[in-house]
Amino acid sequence: MVAGDASLIINLPGFDVNRRKFIPVFFCVISLCLHFTAAAQNPLGRFRNMGGGSSSGKADSLAHRTGLEDSLTITYRYLDTTRYSHFDSSYADFSRRYPVPAQYAYLGNVGNAARSLLFNPITKAGWDPGFHAYDIYQFNVPETKFYNTTRPYTELGYVIGSNTEQMIHVLHTQNVTPDWNVALQYRLINSLGLFKNQNTNHSSYRINSSYQSKDRRYHLYFVMLRNKLQSGENGGIRSYADLDSKIYKTNRAGIPVWLGNERDENTNLFNSTFTAGTRYKTFNFSLRQQYDLGKKDSLVKDDTTVIRLFYPKLRIEHSLQVASYGYRFTDQSGTPDTLFYRKFYDFLQNPARVDIQDKWNEVTNDVSFYQFPDTKNPQQFIKVGGTFQYLQGTFDAGKQNYYNLFVHGEYRNKTRNQKWEIEATGELYGAGYNAGNYEALISLKRLISKKIGYLQAGFQNSNRTPSFVYNTASSFSFYAMPSFNNENITRLFASLEQPLLNLRLTGSYYAITNYTYFSDYYHASQSSPLFNLLQIGAEKVFAFSKHFKLYSQVTVQQKAGSAPVNVPLVYTRNRIGYEGNLGFKSLSIYFGLEGKYHTPYKADGYSPLLGQFFYQDTATIRLKAPELNAYMHFRIRSFTAYIRGENLNTYTLRNGFGDTNNNLAAPLYPYPGFRLHVGIFWSFVN
Repeated sequence: MVAGDASLIINLPGFDVNRRKFIPVFFCVISLCLHFTAAAQNPLGRFRNMGGGSSSGKADSLAHRTGLEDSLTITYRYLDTTRYSHFDSSYADFSRRYPVPAQYAYLGNVGNAARSLLFNPITKAGWDPGFHAYDIYQFNVPETKFYNTTRPYTELGYVIGSNTEQMIHVLHTQNVTPDWNVALQYRLINSLGLFKNQNTNHSSYRINSSYQSKDRRYHLYFVMLRNKLQSGENGGIRSYADLDSKIYKTNRAGIPVWLGNERDENTNLFNSTFTAGTRYKTFNFSLRQQYDLGKKDSLVKDDTTVIRLFYPKLRIEHSLQVASYGYRFTDQSGTPDTLFYRKFYDFLQNPARVDIQDKWNEVTNDVSFYQFPDTKNPQQFIKVGGTFQYLQGTFDAGKQNYYNLFVHGEYRNKTRNQKWEIEATGELYGAGYNAGNYEALISLKRLISKKIGYLQAGFQNSNRTPSFVYNTASSFSFYAMPSFNNENITRLFASLEQPLLNLRLTGSYYAITNYTYFSDYYHASQSSPLFNLLQIGAEKVFAFSKHFKLYSQVTVQQKAGSAPVNVPLVYTRNRIGYEGNLGFKSLSIYFGLEGKYHTPYKADGYSPLLGQFFYQDTATIRLKAPELNAYMHFRIRSFTAYIRGENLNTYTLRNGFGDTNNNLAAPLYPYPGFRLHVGIFWSFVN
């Protein structure tokens, strides 16, 4: 294995702990990952010697070389797609490495609850527990990548930031045999945060594998993942005036908050204890098996090698999923000085201890059948199937069992001339807890011409039971919830991609009835009248010269009707800077400025006990200044580094020079001041 110098000494302003304590931990992770890396694989096992070979049938690696033995080629696919994509190694955009997407607002510290500034309602029919404020930090099955690689590949990443923030990333994948791949992924997010009682400690792992038999008839996909999320909840600051007070200018951690004031400031990065906070745990085991009936074929190469091929006509598929979900809020203090629960949740008296939890167990069995109309195009198929889902919920009032029985169908076709791409899916719940739910989607994509580009248009409609957190049976229901009707969401969407102009235009039109939401810290409500929302976006790369470019993204959103939805009218993100090598052959570097801005709007409030964002129409969030970041990203062969100074906009001369001009993410929740991020990523090829 070849790697660069692994030594690292960090001495940067804005870091308030000794980094030497944490570097050994990072190298322990490196050692474990290297331990998993096996010997280099033989990528030629699928080729068979046509004559004169050994009786064992093994290919002679000297006689049948492909030219890929000494290079790395990685492709991947998702579980519900047939198309393989190439591995993305770009490094220009730090948000691809950071767990919080650029368009998300988060409550002051990485790992805290977050929501998108762009309207994106839940459209999935069927059972949903309803806890989505921490979704961006979790691994899940649909986003699992099943790799195929010619050589073992390992990627190690370490990001540190101000306020004792750190993230560790590990990815390893290799083909044990040419037909069997294994991948391991691990991520740690750990940060104390700037304000009191907002520390986070998230850890996730995912193990997945794909296998196909030598005759190409049998396929197996396996995923096992676990997420453990822990986040302190401080309920927000008590007074906006404290942000500008001289008393707290250099001690932002001393600003009074609603929950956790009595807790001493914690300087131990690996101590994840908190007075009041959220703890989510999820586990998922998924197994999918497929068997194909079809036509055998072969491809003769150089008169010495035969490549075995198989074209499926009928596929039988069985999928099994076993999962558990735990959503919990705890507070051990009772906050006798703040009376937080009496003020915001109408508790008759301040509790000495709060412990609220929903737990779920899920078992899902699915049987599906595929038919491939075009023998030589596996990306055209018709799929039909039926699913039985068993659910067991554990609440304060005890256990309850539910089930769902639903059917689904799908048609996909990406034509062999690569001009048309068609997708149509449907799902109908016939019996059980979500009986009557359905969802349907159709999407058409067409290459119009090289000058015009790709045009896509589609329609989506779903009829869904509101998430279970709106059900009286949930432990997070503090009163008898009303009976809610099914939500109905219709979306029309279109996009135009023009690669020659580096331009992408998107548009979505929503029509929604029976929109379910929280109207304050714990009351749920439903808006029955129809309301509409239009969302238009544009992404464009402007090249001012060979090396100076502007990456611009703009989204405009406008609702019609008195809907309980507030979104900024305009959201924009822009990056301008240099791209090149500065005359050094092995160096690629990006440096410049990044800015983000959104227009004033009445942002959702946040309920710590429920872990839910709620609609409010009194407090308006206005940026004191657009978010401004300076960055320098560079790569030297397999080594990539990110150096970023973020929230430069918070510096002000008010009350003396300092980074105290904090913007707000939500009512009572300010963003931190200046932050410094340093990220390093290594890639290893065996």
